[in-house]
Amino acid sequence: MSEQADLLLVDRDGAVATLTLNRPKQLNALSVQLRVDIVRTIRELSASSDVRAIVLTGNGRAFSAGVDLKEAGQRGFSLGVGERKVEPLPDMDMASAFAACPWPVIGAINGFAITGGFELALMCDVLLASSEAKFADTHSRVGLMPVWGLSQKLPRIIGASRAKELSLTGNYLDAETAERWGLVNRVFAPEALMPAALKLAHDMAGVEGGLLRRMKAVIDDGLALPLPEALKMEIERGSKNNAAVTPEAAEASRKTAMDRGRDQAG
Repeated sequence: MSEQADLLLVDRDGAVATLTLNRPKQLNALSVQLRVDIVRTIRELSASSDVRAIVLTGNGRAFSAGVDLKEAGQRGFSLGVGERKVEPLPDMDMASAFAACPWPVIGAINGFAITGGFELALMCDVLLASSEAKFADTHSRVGLMPVWGLSQKLPRIIGASRAKELSLTGNYLDAETAERWGLVNRVFAPEALMPAALKLAHDMAGVEGGLLRRMKAVIDDGLALPLPEALKMEIERGSKNNAAVTPEAAEASRKTAMDRGRDQAG
């Protein structure tokens, strides 16, 4: 994947790809090279015909501590600024890469998710957390402001008041409170986190690929619209999709859904 491919481990289990940030000694700090690797890999998986879901996690006791401050101190927070000559910017726009990904991304938050690492977590579609996970937005404590979406996404997820509490203090949020506030879907014992994330990913990957893409897109696109427009969009897209379903396909899907329901209920 890159000259330093071990910064990001990539594993495949059928239609599920697992990406593991692999700088444990640096708390998976987001160096320029790691960000380039993440973007390249997400774009490759987005274009893949045999991927249906992605799990993102970290190696060690952190999900990610955010931007590599040691590297940033040497190069500046904007690549090229303060150097003798301005370099061409590498493709490290993680926010755009995740936003364009057609497949669901499950964040398995194994430990600290701090500042830029918190923003990376918010790029995922669903968050599951270890009981050891902790979230914090320390931008204000280091004299910075977010540019990867945290100031806009977090209030929409947990509410403006709670988001302001976190961003204006830099205080840490534990996993149990994050679940209660709706930031993460569920909290697991550390050893149970990855099995739960993989199971959820495989559940999602079991949906037909085209429909999976359309379902994710209608939710994401609707969130960017006022409710009346979003409802109109849902009707238009849903009607187009449903009109293409044959009676035979509908009956087969009904039987599959009933069998799956009985398995889950039993």
